[in-house]
Amino acid sequence: MPRIRPGSRLRSAVCATEVMVVAAPDADVDLRCGGAPMLDIAERSGGGAPAPDAAGGTLLGKRYVNPGGDLEVLCTKPGQGSLSAGGEALAIKGAKPLPSSD
Repeated sequence: MPRIRPGSRLRSAVCATEVMVVAAPDADVDLRCGGAPMLDIAERSGGGAPAPDAAGGTLLGKRYVNPGGDLEVLCTKPGQGSLSAGGEALAIKGAKPLPSSD
């Protein structure tokens, strides 16, 4: 997979998932959905189904991050495949706690 940049739009090759890259490291990233490499939004997929171990699904409007925190993607279209990067599953990014107004 070539280097991805913030603002890049990608689609899954095996399900309906589409994402937009919010933050990316300065290195090549093997971003996958459903066990298959993600494609540029303009490319058409050949069909297929997500791998059984990568079929947890994605949720519309959620941000997904890698364990290192240097890769963040926003789900713009949900699907059946799970997101992963470099063999590690991406997790939904939690909300930041607001400061107290005491």
